[in-house]
Formats: sequence, C-alpha cells, structure tokens
Amino acid sequence: MNSSQSPSSRSLPLRRRSLLAALGVGATTALAACGGPGSGSAEDPTAAPAEGGEAGGSVNFYHWRSEDKAVLDELAATFSEQSGVTIEQTIDPSEQYQSTAAQKARGGDIGDALTAFRGTQLDQFAELGIFTDLGDADYVDNYEANLISPGEHDGVQLGLPYQLVFNMPLLNMDLAEQAGVTEIPRDWDAYLDLLDKLRGLGVTPIAWPGNDPANAFQIINSLVMNNGPDDEMFAKIETGEYKATDDWWIRSLTQFQELSTHFQENFAGSGVDGVLSLFSSGQAAILPTGSYQIGQVREAGAEFPLEFAPVMTNPAGEEPTYEGIFNSTYILGVNSAAQNPEGAAAWIEFLSDPANAAVYGDGTSQHVTVTGVQYENPDLQALAPWQSANTLLAPRFQFINLDIRSAIENSLVAVATGSTPEQAAEEAQALVEEQL
Repeated sequence: MNSSQSPSSRSLPLRRRSLLAALGVGATTALAACGGPGSGSAEDPTAAPAEGGEAGGSVNFYHWRSEDKAVLDELAATFSEQSGVTIEQTIDPSEQYQSTAAQKARGGDIGDALTAFRGTQLDQFAELGIFTDLGDADYVDNYEANLISPGEHDGVQLGLPYQLVFNMPLLNMDLAEQAGVTEIPRDWDAYLDLLDKLRGLGVTPIAWPGNDPANAFQIINSLVMNNGPDDEMFAKIETGEYKATDDWWIRSLTQFQELSTHFQENFAGSGVDGVLSLFSSGQAAILPTGSYQIGQVREAGAEFPLEFAPVMTNPAGEEPTYEGIFNSTYILGVNSAAQNPEGAAAWIEFLSDPANAAVYGDGTSQHVTVTGVQYENPDLQALAPWQSANTLLAPRFQFINLDIRSAIENSLVAVATGSTPEQAAEEAQALVEEQL
C-alpha cells in the first residue's frame, strides 16, 4: 500500500510464542494459553497471554459478515480436524453489530473470538477491556506491519485487521466500454462525463443505497480524499479545528449534490439489496460501496468485469493528491471474558496462516492483510494493482463520536433531497457543536 497516510511500519519482537507451532493434520491439541479469565493477570484480564494450557471444546466466533459464513464454515472444518476445537458462528447485521456487540460480548457468553470495526468500535472495545493484548503472539509477524496499526490502541496490539478493503465505487466495465470510456476518470469533469455517457446507454449511472447508512456513506471517502485540507479532516471536525461550514466541506456537498442527479429514483428509500440487484443485473453501472460487496455481486450472477471508480473531485488538469481509498478492518481479537480463550487464540492463529488466509480471500473476493497470500480469485487478481496505488486510509472511520459522524453524513442526504450545500452545512455544524 503506497500512501503517505498508511500506518507507519513498526518494529516487532524477533521471537513470539506460537499457539499452533506443532499443529498439522492429526496434531495434538496441546496449545499455549491466551488472555482471558485465569490466563492473564488477576489485575489485568487483557494482559498478554501466559504460557501453558490446552485448547479443546467449542469456540464462538462473533462477527457481522453473513456473506462469509460458508467460507468460514469450510475453514472451521479444517481447523477442527487439526486442533479438535469446533467453531460456532454468531453473526449480527453490521449496523446492529456496531451498536450492540460490546454489550453482548462483555459477559463472555458469545464471542470467544470476535471482530471490531476500525475506529469507534475498536476504541469502545479498548475502553471496556474487551480485547486481550495480542502483541506477543508469534503470528503477528504473518501480517503486513503497515496495515495492522488500526488494530492498535495506545500502543497495544489489541486486534489484527484481517481485511484489506477498498472503499470505492465499483464500475461495470462492460457498460463503461459500451459508453466509449476505456479509462477510469482522474478528474471531476471526466467523472461527470462518464456519468453522462452511462446515462446515454439507458442505465442508471449510480445506484445509491440512501436508506442504508453503513453502505450509503462509503462514498464519502473518495468524495473528500482530494477536497480535505489534510488527511485528518474528520478527526479535526471532532476537535473543533475544522467545521462543516468550511469551504472544503461545502465544495464536497456541492459536488455530491451534482452526483445525486445521476442516482436511481427513490434513492433515499433504497436499501442495499435493491441497489445490489440493480448493479448485478446491469441496470446500474456503478455501485458506490466498496470491494467488500464483490462477493455478493458475483453471487447475484454478475459476470461482467469490475474496476474501481473513486469519485475524483480535483479540477481537470490538476493532479489528484490521492488515487483512491483503502481500509484495514474486520479486526480479529480474543475476548478477555472468553470461556475458551485458548481455542479462540488458536482460531485466530489458524486464520493468520497465509494458506488459510488465501482460502478466505478467494472465497469472499476480499483481499487480506496477511503476507505471502497467493490469490486464485480473478477479481482479486484483476484489482491487485490497487494494492500499490497512492491511496488514503478511509477518512470516514476517523470519527469516534457517532452523533458527529451522523451529522456530517446526513448533510449528504440533505443536499441530495433539496437543501442547498450552505443550509446543509450550517445544520450539520449546529449538531456538531452540540457534541463539542
């Protein structure tokens, strides 16, 4: 990942304890212990794991990606054969997971191993002591060091971001070529020209899930990447250093308002399933969410080639600061209240092996942060050049205060449904100031 905003590399201890060092098909179940009741210090249940202990029984894996269930079941079957530990999945929809996962996992009844979103949720897990310290785990060395910093909190590696996500609009390249466009737009005029040509084909240029906040506002990432005054633009709105009424956000709202004229009818009431159907069937040319939905697009029967089409807001003739957006998320961790912490840690180490990470990546059409992974999935191979592009770590996830994030995001809906950019910005800033 080539980005001046990519997390910086950090030095790692040369030797770490491996939970699965002796594992293979038919291996014993003697494993090292990880943090949790009785394995960390009595004073700090999130402390680094101690030596000793055995794994067996069942592990509950709590996450939000229902689209990954089949692939994870396949991996769990292999893991069970090797370790004697069975995996049960508990899956909540992403919006529900963000709001209730911490409460559900604190008691340890579910989520021996669990996941967190980058930003707000990891911060919440850290404050509540839900994740154990994985910093001494040998398998941390299996990851790209510059991609797992979003799993750190106050210098402690609480979790391991597993997915390398590109939060950028997906483009149907068959439709683009039919429209006479053979190159991805690199400026605002070229982007609008693409949309106009796509409309000329009789298809919806952009299918926007306006009634599904988790997916609707992914577009904010590339919308602001070349508009913001610096890379920490949203973090500085939360501190009061920047305001929603600043020129850069009003400019972003103005451009989004123009984009919205290319959305489908009733976009404000559209859910993600509806826009997935429009896009997968070729009735819409752009799905403005991200790489995490490629698997669903393929499951819906789409066979056309895909490319990313980030919103390029820079003027014609001006080189963009950034070419696109990346994020490292789906942060894997061990619950400090886990009923089976040894098994949970062994499961995470299993997922961290490049061979198993390849199975996950190919099966979900999702790049991973594990090093040495060889993908067979044609979409992952085709989109691999974005791994070395000049991309910005997704700024949307800089928000810690969800009320402030909602105020900023909802100003997009406001301009798309009739408010002027200035009105929407003033209303957003008023809500922000209530939280400061």
